Amino acid sequence: MGMESVTGWTDDRVSTLKKLWLDGLSASQIAKQLGGVTRNAVIGKVHRLGLSGRATPSQPARVTFKAPRPARPVPAVQTVPRRIETPPAPVQTAVPPMPMYRQEEPGSATVLTLGAHMCKWPIGDPATDGFSFCGRRTGEDGPYCIEHARIAYQPQQKKARRSDGSELARSLRRYI
Repeated sequence: MGMESVTGWTDDRVSTLKKLWLDGLSASQIAKQLGGVTRNAVIGKVHRLGLSGRATPSQPARVTFKAPRPARPVPAVQTVPRRIETPPAPVQTAVPPMPMYRQEEPGSATVLTLGAHMCKWPIGDPATDGFSFCGRRTGEDGPYCIEHARIAYQPQQKKARRSDGSELARSLRRYI
């Protein structure tokens, strides 16, 4: 025995439910119109009645491909621009093309085309339409191609340590 609402599902209410459901209303909207039932009660009843098809969906179907948006107009009042660090140009070295994989041109990958073994080095400003990723085949380790890995992973610089004791004296001054 289910937890039916106080008002119950009369034949009249069930036919109203069916009509509203097939008209494309959401369970929340139907619950408001019927009154005395919750959204979940409507969903449960729809399921028990075996209602599936609708004339129109309650929300438009998601489009898998969207055309690029036109450029936004520049506002009259200039705001402080975000500071985006642009990576230095990659050092061009002779890398033999991998015979098994198509060699991609840098900047050819987008968020939609970026694959698991493609370089994820960002190129350009993420706020603009021309933003892309490197897209070349990644190296053995990490998310970048060989050229961008050289830029991303710089060897750590060693600090020259003083051996005259002045560093120790300086650190002890804090406690004296």
